[in-house]
Amino acid sequence: MLREYQQRAIDQLYRWFDVANKGNPCLVLPTGSGKSHIVAALCKDALQNWPDTRVLMLTHVKELIEQNAEKMRLHWPGAPMGIYSASIGKRQLGEPITFAGIQSVRNKAGMLGHIDLVIIDECHLVNHKDEGGYRQLLSNLAAINPALRVVGLTATPYRLGHGLITDKPALFDDLIEPVSIEELIFKGHLSTLRSKVTKAKLDTTGVHKRGGEFIEYELQAAVNTDVNNVATVQEVISLAGDRKAWLFFCAGVQHAEAIAAELNANGITAECITGDTPKAERENILKEYKAGQIKALTNANVLTTGFDYPDIDLIAMLRPTMSASLYVQMAGRGMRVKSHTDHCLVLDFAGVVETHGPITAVQPPKKAGGGNGEVPVKVCDNCGELCVIAARICPACKNPFPEPERKELELRNDDIMGLEGKDLEVTAWSWRRHVSRASGKEMLSCTYYGGLSDKPITEYLPVLHDGYAGQRAMRQLTIIAQSSGAHLTEAANLEGSDGLEYLAAQMSHSKPPSSIEYRLDGKFHRVIKRSWA
Repeated sequence: MLREYQQRAIDQLYRWFDVANKGNPCLVLPTGSGKSHIVAALCKDALQNWPDTRVLMLTHVKELIEQNAEKMRLHWPGAPMGIYSASIGKRQLGEPITFAGIQSVRNKAGMLGHIDLVIIDECHLVNHKDEGGYRQLLSNLAAINPALRVVGLTATPYRLGHGLITDKPALFDDLIEPVSIEELIFKGHLSTLRSKVTKAKLDTTGVHKRGGEFIEYELQAAVNTDVNNVATVQEVISLAGDRKAWLFFCAGVQHAEAIAAELNANGITAECITGDTPKAERENILKEYKAGQIKALTNANVLTTGFDYPDIDLIAMLRPTMSASLYVQMAGRGMRVKSHTDHCLVLDFAGVVETHGPITAVQPPKKAGGGNGEVPVKVCDNCGELCVIAARICPACKNPFPEPERKELELRNDDIMGLEGKDLEVTAWSWRRHVSRASGKEMLSCTYYGGLSDKPITEYLPVLHDGYAGQRAMRQLTIIAQSSGAHLTEAANLEGSDGLEYLAAQMSHSKPPSSIEYRLDGKFHRVIKRSWA
């Protein structure tokens, strides 16, 4: 049986296809929301309603293939399905539903034949441009069936260096967001994270980037030092208390091995997992970890997707990253509902929370080339030489630059969640029709006013937008109108600007809330709670 929000995801997907009729949507579902259950129900529904449908379920790691196939069997014990994955050791073709690894089938469109629907898990890995394994396979499948449709699934709908996965050129045309992290926590389907400011901080000054991300060998050289490793491990031990399952994300293999060694040297039973760990050894380590025989796991680029152990109650982030997706994947390992506590402690030595924001309002990466093209520079106070921003010594006069000031984080225990906002006592509100300067689209805006010294807070409701964004905004407006006593019955007979002017007038003359709770979400404010006295 699906949870309500899981069925909601399928219903919204069908409605999107009814409205759009073409293109490829992406379901944005938080880590831990049960994507594999949604996939299983979607496949079953498609086959039972349209028996000739052929579905290909793609992902990039064998653990996700196995999870998705397992949930398919759970929902539909007699499902006509096969698995094609070299890493799993199965090459089953010919069934209406095929669960496959992209590495195994990228060149096998001819063998797969006619496919009606491709579902891609972790679809943020699909290249924006028409290149790479996924795009090559999809192009070849579309040549066989021009009516091919693609549905993406991800918790992080953006790519480093490309922005949102719907930014053109892109495979996906729209994002469908049926449920939020906040709702899942409120309903008891996820646990919260709590973060603490760490005394030890990993410094990436002078570490270069390639493709927008830190170069790994330079990053390891910067953070994998005896001083850093001793300091971070000592601080983890001092803050851990009686937590029982620790997970460390490290900057590379050598770093992960060094942290495991330091933990063991301090009496903490620890093991290290890397991409080179043999399968049998890895499975045995994970078994002992889940049984409580191993307290700490260190890893490098392995335990981010396809690994779930709900009782992880401490995460140490020792891997600085510019990838918002990687940050969310790391944090998501601690959000499963636990048997012994209501939260997971996150110790962020790498500054990733500061870089990307709380996981309820992660800032998507900017497009490559989105800046003004100028190389970041600074001026030597001694000789006036223009120097690269990372320079520590002026190359002209050898004058040392002062050490850069570090921004101190002011984190509460739950700042990584971003669930708490600021309060504003509302004295009045004003509604109006607003035209976006960026897109030219019309929408409603509401400005809340407090005291004379309070900054007004404005939120935007895109009630005229197509698809899910417009539906969500209209539902939100309806709830606000019911609480404020506004009557919007005539709005159904009005369209476009006239409809927005009518809605703005009706709402402006209704009763404003006595207070709101809000937070910054990107460049704009988001009202997360309204209270009427």
